[in-house]
Amino acid sequence: MSELLLLILYCALLGSGVGFLAGLLGIGGGLVIVPILSIILLQFEILPPNQVVIAAIATSLASILFTSTSSALAHHKNGNVPWELAPWIMTGVAFGALLSGFMASLLPEEVVKGVFALCVTLIALKMLYSSNKREENEKRLMPNKGILTIFTTITGGLSAMIGIGGGALLVPLLTYFSVNMKKAIGCSSTCGIVIALFGSVGYISSGVNHFSVDDGFLGFVYLPALLGIVCTSWFTAPLGAKATNHLPVSTVKKIFAALLVIMAGNMALS
Repeated sequence: MSELLLLILYCALLGSGVGFLAGLLGIGGGLVIVPILSIILLQFEILPPNQVVIAAIATSLASILFTSTSSALAHHKNGNVPWELAPWIMTGVAFGALLSGFMASLLPEEVVKGVFALCVTLIALKMLYSSNKREENEKRLMPNKGILTIFTTITGGLSAMIGIGGGALLVPLLTYFSVNMKKAIGCSSTCGIVIALFGSVGYISSGVNHFSVDDGFLGFVYLPALLGIVCTSWFTAPLGAKATNHLPVSTVKKIFAALLVIMAGNMALS
């Protein structure tokens, strides 16, 4: 088996797990893709070590475009997308993701890794804390649409910078304002499409002078890895979305937080 086919196989295995988690938790899968794909790219010596994380983030975002679409369709079918909020949230995350896609490639790799580890650790702590609280009586009003758009612009920017679909940040934000957990996950999956699209445009545009299509790259996006991830994640995302309707909210939160802790530790130590 050639090295290229082996790499695609590894990425297909990665995609099968990522798709299920994307549907289950509304995370888009980037929290898992970025650290694991970084290891795969280093193993196969695809590109210089100091550009591995940027390529993993860009490829993660491109794959999330497909995974989030599959997941969002399933959540919409199950009635878990709050369309009265989604347009305002999408506007913010689109602007933040586009801007971040251009800026992240200019930052040193260690800075990007540090931001990734710090963000997901803080999110994990918040989710673990909230999963052990009784929040039924804590009803917080959703801010006005302008303030909500500002919040989601920051969310979209951070998400694109670290290569995630936004669920890791959007789900806690929406649940903080008393949005039902399942609807928060459904909205996150839908917004992940927007973050992935606009973030990918930024990474592709900023990477065209670094790599060529002849080498398998579209900007910073590594196409063979993208193919491997998408060919399985598209089919497993609906399975995760279906599982969301059968798991208690507290269990979903704990799974979410545990995943974040593992991924943050992995990135910080790599």
